[in-house]
Amino acid sequence: MLNNLHLSLTTPALLFPAISLLLLAYTNRFFSLAALIRKLSKDNKPIHGDEIKNLRQRIILIRKMQEAGVSSFAFCVLCMILIYIDFNLIGSLVFGFSLLLLLYSLVLSVIEIRISVDALNIHLEELSK
Repeated sequence: MLNNLHLSLTTPALLFPAISLLLLAYTNRFFSLAALIRKLSKDNKPIHGDEIKNLRQRIILIRKMQEAGVSSFAFCVLCMILIYIDFNLIGSLVFGFSLLLLLYSLVLSVIEIRISVDALNIHLEELSK
């Protein structure tokens, strides 16, 4: 099955803009979260332990999202190099791994969004009291 698989240089190249935009979105999330943490540390209000736990979870997830996205990008580049030097089978396997890393990054993104939404719902409940 893999022997008949032929991947051209254009296939992994199609992922470049998508991965780049994804990394930009992850960086924006990180900067927003960092700004929120700095704001909370400047306020002299007590911070609930669950809120700190939530923020730490989100920081860890965003770091993992960024690592997986950058790794996906790197393996995509490696795939193109392998295809260029005519190692198509290995290049195809590396491209598949790149896609798996991208999928992992997206799953982490959904988890981070859910945690963020849960935190906002808790905050809205506190505001409504």
